[in-house]
Amino acid sequence: MDISKVRELVKMVEESGIEELEVIHKDTTIRIQKSPTYAAGVAMAPAPMVLPAALSQAPAAAPVAAAEVVADPARAKFKDVRSPIVGTLYRAPSPDSDNFVSVGDHISVGQTLCIVEAMKVMNEIDAEFSGVIREILVENGSPVEAEGVLFLVEPD
Repeated sequence: MDISKVRELVKMVEESGIEELEVIHKDTTIRIQKSPTYAAGVAMAPAPMVLPAALSQAPAAAPVAAAEVVADPARAKFKDVRSPIVGTLYRAPSPDSDNFVSVGDHISVGQTLCIVEAMKVMNEIDAEFSGVIREILVENGSPVEAEGVLFLVEPD
């Protein structure tokens, strides 16, 4: 299933009254859940989240909201790269590897920019256009929402 289909499913869940959607197609299962409400950076979920030891020591950060990026007119010429799913962002393929991209790097269509882990599945987020990374808005190991802005890119 390609990323545009996942985005369509996320949008469908957001616009509907349903809380959760699971789609099974051949050997792929996609489950989309509306994220819990956030108040002052704290998740208001009915049950506590259990995180792996490596992540539980990282400081909690609220996912980046799309409105935060649009508010600054200096950023108007930049295109954003958004997360197609809810999950945890990783900037490198492993803890001891270099980041996929850094501020100032030129990116090409199809280049891997980061990984978003959702339900123990590592989803590579690839560039849909070329340009130069101008800002990285999410820290390594931070949670991200579906359609949350991850990078600002000055397109070619």
